[in-house]
Amino acid sequence: MACPQCPAPGSYTSVIVPLRSSLYSLDALRFYLWIKRLKDLEREKDSLWAGLQVLEQARLWYRRILEDNRARQANVCTRAGARAKEWGGEVWGGAGASSCLLRSQIQRVNGSLGSLMSMPNVISCPSSPKRNGVEVSDSELRWQNTVLVQEVSEKNVKISLLERERDSLLQELSLRLGVEV
Repeated sequence: MACPQCPAPGSYTSVIVPLRSSLYSLDALRFYLWIKRLKDLEREKDSLWAGLQVLEQARLWYRRILEDNRARQANVCTRAGARAKEWGGEVWGGAGASSCLLRSQIQRVNGSLGSLMSMPNVISCPSSPKRNGVEVSDSELRWQNTVLVQEVSEKNVKISLLERERDSLLQELSLRLGVEV
């Protein structure tokens, strides 16, 4: 889903306009700020188009996963109907850790998209973010983001393992008590 009338992302037009007055005049500053704002808007537009492309791919992926889920659900229901008293591992337990991990990742993506859409009119980020009054470089922010993403991934894996362990303990308990959980 590309913008039909837009040039390829990353292509910008350079404009050189001679100024009648000094390079340090108020007119020069206004012109510089105007050009800078146009550049920021172009970058924002490129990011939005790239986001739309990712969302389109995600929509197709969600559809495929939903179809797979429906097929597995129909398969489980068919097996359960054929063997009403046999609640074996595959019918009861399912895919296990991979299913928990997928569910965890989908919930994280859904939460991120929901929080992005609920932000009140965020237009664009400033060109130089600051922390405690000091400018933070883009590479530093990217590194911090990478570290945080890694920590979240590790926590999600731990959560998935704990959910799987809980499910196996519940299944073991139900077998010992002879009760369906």
